[in-house]
Amino acid sequence: MTVWKWDYNPSEEHLTDSLPVGVIAEVERVATELAALGRDAETAGSRPEDKPGGLGNFPLFGGRGFIQFLAVPRRECVCVCNIVWNG
Repeated sequence: MTVWKWDYNPSEEHLTDSLPVGVIAEVERVATELAALGRDAETAGSRPEDKPGGLGNFPLFGGRGFIQFLAVPRRECVCVCNIVWNG
């Protein structure tokens, strides 16, 4: 059994610049949970259920923001690609 990881893409500095510390902690918590899903992360988030792959969206704090992520089975990694925070 392999253990998936997660990472920011393009970089943590680029994606988290000016975000509150609590939001960053929630993003990292969600990313850790998505990575724990392993290959099933391809079907997580809001996208058509029968079509795995592509960018997934996951809400933060009841819709006050969301993350966009990409599950990459070849790298066994979940990449956080965008963070939208409406505060």
